Amino acid sequence: MKQIVEKAWLVPLGNVNGVLLEGDDGELVLIDAGFPNHETAVFDALSTLGRRPEDLSHIVFTHAHPDHIGSAAAIIERTGAKTWMHPSDVPISESGGPFRALTPSPHLAQGILFRIFWRPNEPIAPVRIDQHIQDGETLPLAGGLRVIHTPGHSAGHVSLLWRDDRLLVVGDVGSNMVGVSDPLGFEDQEQGRRSQRQLASLRFQAAAFGHGRAIPHDAMRRVRKGWGPPESPAST
Repeated sequence: MKQIVEKAWLVPLGNVNGVLLEGDDGELVLIDAGFPNHETAVFDALSTLGRRPEDLSHIVFTHAHPDHIGSAAAIIERTGAKTWMHPSDVPISESGGPFRALTPSPHLAQGILFRIFWRPNEPIAPVRIDQHIQDGETLPLAGGLRVIHTPGHSAGHVSLLWRDDRLLVVGDVGSNMVGVSDPLGFEDQEQGRRSQRQLASLRFQAAAFGHGRAIPHDAMRRVRKGWGPPESPAST
């Protein structure tokens, strides 16, 4: 576990990242749950903070792919956490698959990793979803999570802006393995490019990615460098 900014930590969950957030009132929220059989990493992260598994109140998912919901059922069983997801991906989560087809990223590194890790025919434990989330709403969790619907990698993919502009949780709109670039694959590449430009139009201080390193400082400039300048004036 590594701190990104104050009260936000990156939690490695098997070649993918979760993000753990703490509100001023101590409320704990996990964004994404990693590959299957990595729930212990979440519990260890909580222990490092001096907290118990039962202290985790919510899990918000950027999307329903095996590397983001794989350990969710086991985490929920232990913690009783409530779950949040965009409705376009809820049926996949609650059935445990099958998963929609992806095509590999045109970038070499991402394309190689796609072929190694993408296993759409391997079912996972179904994950019940308590709350559906929609573009533009602010979830009343850990000080406020603004939902930004960012399809392309997955139809129900969302990114999350925490506390106005403190931290952008990118999910798999892109990665930061060899600089800010594409995700491992796309359902719809053109749609994915629009989502990248949409995030580049926002204001934020730090950024966390599903794959690759977080950017604790100067993240907005680096994201715009990777995905091109925004098409419209930056907004908050």
